[in-house]
Amino acid sequence: MRPTTLDQIIGQDHLIFPGAPLMRLASYASTASTSVLLWGPPGTGKTTIASVIAHETGSRFIELSATSAGVADVRKALAAAQTELDMNDRRSIIFLDEIHRFSKAQQDVLLPAVESGLITLIGATTENPSFSVNSALMSRSVLLTLHPLDEAAIVAVMMTALDAQAGLNGCVGFDMDAIQSMARHATGDARQALTLMETVAEAAVAQNRQNVDIDFVLTVAPTAISRYDRDGDQHYDVISAFIKSMRGSDPQATLHWLARLIEAGEDPRFIARRIVVHASEDVGMADPSVLPVAVAAAQAVQLIGMPEARINLAQAALAVAMAPKSPAVMGIDIALADVRAGRTGEVPMHLRDAHYPGAKALGHGNGYLFPHDFPHGLVNQAYLPSRASSARYYEPTINGFEQTITARMEAIARITGNQTP
Repeated sequence: MRPTTLDQIIGQDHLIFPGAPLMRLASYASTASTSVLLWGPPGTGKTTIASVIAHETGSRFIELSATSAGVADVRKALAAAQTELDMNDRRSIIFLDEIHRFSKAQQDVLLPAVESGLITLIGATTENPSFSVNSALMSRSVLLTLHPLDEAAIVAVMMTALDAQAGLNGCVGFDMDAIQSMARHATGDARQALTLMETVAEAAVAQNRQNVDIDFVLTVAPTAISRYDRDGDQHYDVISAFIKSMRGSDPQATLHWLARLIEAGEDPRFIARRIVVHASEDVGMADPSVLPVAVAAAQAVQLIGMPEARINLAQAALAVAMAPKSPAVMGIDIALADVRAGRTGEVPMHLRDAHYPGAKALGHGNGYLFPHDFPHGLVNQAYLPSRASSARYYEPTINGFEQTITARMEAIARITGNQTP
């Protein structure tokens, strides 16, 4: 069911429209050397997009995976690309899946070929390429972010597969509620949805069934579907209940919803990410020790995997649930709103960098008071730009450690004479 043209791709409308970088790349990749990094979760179409570009441009397509390929494989692929260009005047696209698994040194092997235009590199990654991809490759590539497919897109993919010759070819019918249940289970992953659909269809054919309803799906794959459908609770409802239980400081409910997520087969990395987010969003500076616990649990999920990592997830979730709560760090959103609205102003002259040649002649750093030259390391001077001088972004609560922070902010104001620290 892999699409062969861009207009067959479902669920990435923000990347596929007239004039979009992806459309332009598909139209001239055979003569241009623009490289692309595709960042998105599994099953969203990264490999498909790469193969479609190769198909539509007539380029030679070389597929590698960083999980199994090494530098020798890359060099062999580059040599083949050079031969193809010399012998047939045809460019090559090298698709490197899981590019983030290559070390920076391994990624460096690709640079000369990318720079010279020998190949068009399409790298796929499930991790933020800003942290996992060589900065030299990043600067020479267009970064495109793929989104998880929503339920409607997954349903559309599955409906297409029902009668397509490359899909089920009409061998069995599916009730719409069965389709929707399987789409909901896939949580944005088209590949997972089609795999489940195929499994259920094969079971139906084996039993000479002409049509599949939700009850038959539950019989074939009860754990997969019952997690969000049997009791009528949706994926996002369970996640919401888990988050709100942590925020509400209820350890029993926190573990209940965590167990529902784990038993349902939810990606433990997704669960860990939510715990990390709420360690700051709902706890923050009321207990700064909770964030390292949450981050450590996320690392443990990567290091040891399930089922053992369930214990790490439970510890982190309970740490969030039982910590004193404060949303004060969300003052960052107020600061962002000010910046976006233009309430910024120039960097005050005394705060500007004075280390490079000629900076002092421009007045940079003039009048800066070095706090460590003053008692308690405190001195009254302006740190905000003039247009934001009265802003109050961080307002600590009296909960947990923020009670100490509040007292310290008041002490700073008294010592410096600045009433808005």
